[in-house]
Amino acid sequence: MKKQIPLIPFLLIFFLYSCNNNNDEKVKAENNPDSTRIDNKEKAIGNYDDQTVTEYTLSNTSGMQAKILNYGGIVTSLIVPDKQGNMGDVILGFTSFEGYRQKNDPYFGALVGRYANRIAGGKFTLDGKTYTLATNDHGNSLHGGIKGFDKVMWKAERSGDSSLKLTYHSKDGEEGYPGNLDAQVIYTVTSGNSLKIEYTATTDKATPVNLTNHCYFNLSGGKDSTVLNQQLQLNADTYTPVNERLIPTGKIAGVKGTPMDFTKMKAIGKDIEKVKGGYDHNWILRKKGNALEKGASVYDPTSGRVMDVFTTEPGIQFYTGNFLDGSLQFTKNGTKYIKHGALCLEAQHYPDSPNQPSFPNTILKPGETYRQTSVYKFSFKNDFTTQY
Repeated sequence: MKKQIPLIPFLLIFFLYSCNNNNDEKVKAENNPDSTRIDNKEKAIGNYDDQTVTEYTLSNTSGMQAKILNYGGIVTSLIVPDKQGNMGDVILGFTSFEGYRQKNDPYFGALVGRYANRIAGGKFTLDGKTYTLATNDHGNSLHGGIKGFDKVMWKAERSGDSSLKLTYHSKDGEEGYPGNLDAQVIYTVTSGNSLKIEYTATTDKATPVNLTNHCYFNLSGGKDSTVLNQQLQLNADTYTPVNERLIPTGKIAGVKGTPMDFTKMKAIGKDIEKVKGGYDHNWILRKKGNALEKGASVYDPTSGRVMDVFTTEPGIQFYTGNFLDGSLQFTKNGTKYIKHGALCLEAQHYPDSPNQPSFPNTILKPGETYRQTSVYKFSFKNDFTTQY
């Protein structure tokens, strides 16, 4: 008869080996941040300026999901349902960090600042002093310059499953702007299927501030290569005409009877050929003060998806992806992002306001707090009934 070997010592050895093996795997993952998944809500996807670039996943109980980077505050994915209940990603973006670092990245999903949109000639005068900014757009300064807020590392702090706070300290003289600016942005996926973005900033010296988000939306969720059949309504009776370099002329023009009229739902492609290059203009919203009010609505007849945009800002830049040409790499599903492949609705103050005395003020002074809130609310129409 064979002698039986006690089982307990073998189980103890197996347990200790497993623990050591798991620790080894954890160390390997920590030493390879490009493939590290911290948990199902955070994923390290690369490195920049000797820091780990992390993708944070925010969600609600209805299945809406947003993914956001601490690099540039970039929204990389936004998942919402269509009228059939199918979930789809409604923004353009890339499958890897390399995509967001390619030379011709068009600000997909990014936070932009210190001044969103254009400043003519890359110059402005404040308190008797002329400041020269970094120029990156045909002699103008666009979206903060060569290294704007879209290309810096933000400090990230999660709050539960649905909210992420990002903070960034912009030093005096960065990209030519005066003053040390402390900016904070809070992204929240709400229970009502909205992406809420709350901005605040303070400074120690007077400086222009105009922050926004630059998501490229296509509500078809990848089913339609352009947004020309999607419909738009803007709560705006006027807009700011621009010159050939897309700088406002300083005039305010009415939209009635022109291709700029979106006071009623209209297919984006209906009049776009009448606008040289496509839409890339600032509409003046029909609102009172800085209350949070609806500024725009987009409807995709195929998917039934609806996006309503609420903002505290006086203007909204409507842009139809005019410079997309199919050349971008690392695109989702290998899709070619072509001209008019998406639309942007950037809540903002007017372009070139530091050089336009008649435009609403964009100068932030010490002791003041810049505040801006924008909400992108998603729903769908099914049998002519809007479902939230």
